[in-house]
Amino acid sequence: MANLITITNVLGSLGTNCYTVANTETREALVVDPAARGDFLIEMYKNQNLKPVAILLTHGHFDHVGAVKDLKAAYPDIKIYAGVEEEDILKRPELNLSMMFGANMSLEADCYVADGEEIELLGTQIKCINVPGHTKGGTCFYFADDRMVFSGDTLFYSSIGRSDFPTGNERDLLDNIEKKLLTLPEDVTVYPGHNDRTSIKREKAQNPYF
Repeated sequence: MANLITITNVLGSLGTNCYTVANTETREALVVDPAARGDFLIEMYKNQNLKPVAILLTHGHFDHVGAVKDLKAAYPDIKIYAGVEEEDILKRPELNLSMMFGANMSLEADCYVADGEEIELLGTQIKCINVPGHTKGGTCFYFADDRMVFSGDTLFYSSIGRSDFPTGNERDLLDNIEKKLLTLPEDVTVYPGHNDRTSIKREKAQNPYF
């Protein structure tokens, strides 16, 4: 099993959790939702002798993708992964909400992953779990060997993500969390897009939405 560590940085105007998962032996790393401050992240990776090889986007909202272009410029070989249904949200400012803040952001992933697809990075397998409801192509990334899932803006500590943005749907969000996330092993740690981390066990027992 790969020896992985997770680094959390809270970045951007909306306090988004940007996670870096690194293999301590190879020094390769992946970045989950690089929200902002590409300069800060690049300097951190330099100081810690880390080589980012992939970016995993849980969804396309502007507050989760703000540093993507800086990272892509600094690491030209880095691969960007997002859910297959999220392509137009990444590309269209009115859907990724950047238009609301005058940014008019448009991005494109290198790899669009399907529900249940597994990708191999950092010497481990990562399962892509499509959880529509916050956005239509929202995707959680499950590291089974390390008992962790990066849930983006789907499942939070005692809460769930908003469903009133373009392509959102509350019923879909609730159904998919219940069927696809709360059925994961109870000892899985949940790394959400905002606020504190939690666990599947805790959310099954205490989340007021279920």
